[in-house]
Parts: sequence; structure tokens; C-alpha cells
Amino acid sequence: MAVKFQDYYETLGVDRGASQEQIQTAYRKLARKLHPDVNKSPDAEEKFKRLNEASEVLKDPDKRRRYDSLGENWQAGQEFSPPPGWEFFGSRPGAGRGFRFDMTGGDFEESPFSGFSDFFEILFGGQPNGRGRAGRSGRSAWPRATPGQDQEAEIAISLEEAHRGVRKTLTLEGGKTLEVNIPAGTTDGHRLRLRGQGGGGAQAGDLYLRVRLAPHPLFRFDGQDLEVEVPVTPWEAALGSRIEVPLLEGKATLKLAAGARSGQRLRLRSKGLARRGGGPGDLYAVIRIVVPGSLSARERELFEELSRVSSFQPRGY
Repeated sequence: MAVKFQDYYETLGVDRGASQEQIQTAYRKLARKLHPDVNKSPDAEEKFKRLNEASEVLKDPDKRRRYDSLGENWQAGQEFSPPPGWEFFGSRPGAGRGFRFDMTGGDFEESPFSGFSDFFEILFGGQPNGRGRAGRSGRSAWPRATPGQDQEAEIAISLEEAHRGVRKTLTLEGGKTLEVNIPAGTTDGHRLRLRGQGGGGAQAGDLYLRVRLAPHPLFRFDGQDLEVEVPVTPWEAALGSRIEVPLLEGKATLKLAAGARSGQRLRLRSKGLARRGGGPGDLYAVIRIVVPGSLSARERELFEELSRVSSFQPRGY
């Protein structure tokens, strides 16, 4: 079924590289201007629906990535038919939503009324042959389906996969197989909602997928920030040195000032985990001074000489 292509970026008045914060700011600004309770022009309600639809897609990293894959050559209003095999996993047919806007508090609340356009339904709702239309009351003209049960499951990914994003294949109970996109910047404990992939019923429930980050041999994580232990020799700590620090991707060179202490934390800005809709977190290098497990004759001689000439006293009691 051919429909008119909708440029969601144009609807929100942002460019294609806009951050999540810029998208949210643009949405709130336009929503206050176009909400039918405030704007009494005849086309305010329709514009407000298009605005909500654009926000629904662009605020969700998975939907936005899928929408962006169509390319930049489409123009608003062009005849559009989805490419073959375009089925968006985790969507529920007819899942278009509306919003209620509270002018006193400036908050938006999702409402089950005011479905989205055919363009949205074809891309994300999975019903290319049409859908139930809303009557004058705003409720569906089709009988309501009996909802199924929501379900929960867990999936473990590596720190590197969380940093870059990954596509995983899940096999659920009963042999059900799903392809799941986990976006870059996903943190430990994050819940992904897969619409219509839960328990059965006339209308399937949703599947909530909780992401767990597997322990890493080098890095500890706290949100988007990472911490790595960096062993240094006594002379590197005393004299100062340039040392290599491992990153999730590659290495960095860190300048260690003379007189470094064991346990000292040095911050490498923006070298942590990727962040959804923003810049990456930070990496903290924790200095640990280590001594040789065994000494050559010359090394022992030098350490003995140092013990005779040094006035350093680490114990102040």
C-alpha cells in the first residue's frame, strides 16, 4: 500500500544529526504551540498528531535508526511504499498513540487514543493492509482484542557490545526466535520493550528484555563511566613517566606526574562507554604501584644503595 512519506525531522524542525536533547526540546516547544487546547486553528489537532508521531520515532534510538535507514533522498509528500521485508520487530499492530498535555505542569502523558498515520503503521505497526479507524469518540471502531500477558527475560552482553551496539538472536520458551537490536550506550539493567512479543491471547502482550553487562577482565563500570587498574613500577611512580592505558577500543597514553601514589585516580574524559543521545562517559585510571617478585643481583644492589641514601620515611608514627 502506497502512502505519503513523512519527514519527521522536518516536522520537528531539527536536522538529521540532532541530539536526543535537541529533539525533546523541539517537541516540547512545538507541543505547547500546537496543542488543540491552546491553538484554536482548524488544523491544530492534525499538526499536533503529526508532531507526536515524529517524536515517537525520533526519541526511540531503535525506531530512529530504522527510519534513517530509508535514506535522505525521500521528500515529504512523495508516494512511498516500504521496501520488501520491512517488518519492524517488537511492534504491536495498531499501536499508534496520542498524548494528553497538562498546561499547568508542562508534562505529557500518553493516551490510548488518536492513532498515528498509515505511514507510521506500515513502518512500525505491521499492518500494510489497513487498520481500525477511530470513531468520533476517539475510540477504535473495531472490537477490542483480549490482551495477552507481558513477559520478562534477561540477556547478557559484553561491555564492548554495549559500547558499539549489537544485534542479538534470542530463542524464547516454546522455540520462539527474535532478532533484537541493542543500541549503543545501553547500560546494565536497562529494559527494552518489545511490543507484541509477550504472552499469547487475542492480542499478545509485550516482552520486557532486561540487559545485563557481563563482567570484564579489565574494566569495572558505573553507568557510562569505566574504571581500569593501571600497574606502574616504583621508579615510574617516583620519577614520572608516560604509560599506556587500555581503552574499550585501542589504547591511550597517559602522562604520569612524578610522585604518583598507589590508588590515585586519573580521569580520561570521554573515554568511557558510549551514551544514548549524548557524549560518552569518562574512564578513570587507578594507579597501583607494584614491585618485582624477584631481583637480579644488580637490581638488589641498586635497591640496597637506595635504602642507604634515601631520606624518605613513609611511616609517620
